[in-house]
Amino acid sequence: MTASTKATEIRLAARPHGVPTPENFDIVDTDVPVPGPGQLLVRNLVMSVDPAMRGRMNDVKSYAPPFAVGEPMHGGVVGEVVESAVDEFAPGDHVLHNLGWRTHAVLDTNQVAKVDGSVAPLSAYLGVLGMPGLTAYTGLLVSAEFKAGDTVFVSGAAGAVGSLVGQLARLKGAKRVIGSAGSAEKVRHLTEDLGFDAAFDYKDGPVADQLAAAAPEGIDVYFDNVGGEHLEAAIASMNLHGRIALCGMISLYNAAEPPPGPRNLLQLVVKRITMRGMLVSDQWGMREQFLTELAPLVASGEIKYSETFVDGIRNAPDAFLGLLSGANTGKMLVRL
Repeated sequence: MTASTKATEIRLAARPHGVPTPENFDIVDTDVPVPGPGQLLVRNLVMSVDPAMRGRMNDVKSYAPPFAVGEPMHGGVVGEVVESAVDEFAPGDHVLHNLGWRTHAVLDTNQVAKVDGSVAPLSAYLGVLGMPGLTAYTGLLVSAEFKAGDTVFVSGAAGAVGSLVGQLARLKGAKRVIGSAGSAEKVRHLTEDLGFDAAFDYKDGPVADQLAAAAPEGIDVYFDNVGGEHLEAAIASMNLHGRIALCGMISLYNAAEPPPGPRNLLQLVVKRITMRGMLVSDQWGMREQFLTELAPLVASGEIKYSETFVDGIRNAPDAFLGLLSGANTGKMLVRL
């Protein structure tokens, strides 16, 4: 049980126009909240920052409601139960929930799930065994309809989702796995540590040219985390009956005005390409299957993962801004 009576929250101060800045966040010290009947008080330990949070800073209709100005932001976090008024949870239990961006949270039991730190580090439940991992697993197998023998291209391949997509494709029999990333060190990490067959730094030249050189026989699957130039290049290199899973488009998140779309969409008709948007929330029913398959692979080291940590709740805005600029390898996390 913690003796602290003070908590800290990160609130949305103002909606950004273009690239967010530290001025878009307020850091507020407040009292530790008090749980009511049937509730838990959780002290948050490790918090996730995710690209999708950028969209929720805008006041636009989307698949998740926008963050409210003047209120704490939300996001995945693992914490320790401090007080419990229910039999199912006891002080000391570790739980996963969505009230991040704060040091303490009061939750109903239907808002939390127990996690076991003896099976994997708590941070893994926010990355390789959490939402990003399930996104990679279902995006590749369900949305992209991957099959053995496919040549797979992954953009943003050194991130939490992309790095797992590439490894899963390799383990499941891909003919060739290609990734793009934003630095020479990340490219080295993809090929030397994660087993990608080829990788390139998208800053080194036109993506279409680099992809064509890395995949001279074309690609069958494109897992899109970036959008923009990458999507256009992937369409150009796509083989007949190729499949594109649209997971995210981080290159567009800070655009003040919507950029033009790919100029070669007619190739979707000519090549009979399937392009499908995906949300991991549609696939929660596969979580147990995912964990059953992935947890042993992570434990054995067959699946590798990286984490980039920033320490301190007050540095959470910096971690988020760093994520948007590519400062992370693997999952970006904040130790609170």
